[in-house]
Amino acid sequence: MASADNNATDDAMPALTQPVLVVDDYSTMRRILRSLLEQIGFTHIVEAEDGGTALNKLRSEPFGLVISDWNMEPMSGLQLLKAVRSDAQLKALPFIMVTAESKPENVVAAKAAGVNNYIVKPFNAETLSKKIEAVLGALK
Repeated sequence: MASADNNATDDAMPALTQPVLVVDDYSTMRRILRSLLEQIGFTHIVEAEDGGTALNKLRSEPFGLVISDWNMEPMSGLQLLKAVRSDAQLKALPFIMVTAESKPENVVAAKAAGVNNYIVKPFNAETLSKKIEAVLGALK
């Protein structure tokens, strides 16, 4: 008998009802992201203030998407992404990186680590929605 995978979302679950984990060490940015996600129509949004906390949440409950800031301490968004991609239970989880910097080397590093999409701050709900749809498919 196969064991249930606690961290895989049901493929039949509509994108907007899948839990989204927002990871940022800046509480104002988490609130902004939550507000934008709610404007788009997401209904289940969970927050984490750093990569370590995010990883613990990811390992304890299922999520359909991670949106993480790049610049965090003590675990950066890139380190979180690498940890997610190296975990057999989490490796297929859609992951979007958010950063204030558009340095080509950062984009290359994130892509090499397996990021699904990349957003440069500042951005609005429309931009966020397009980036999410590029990863999850049509939201509505």
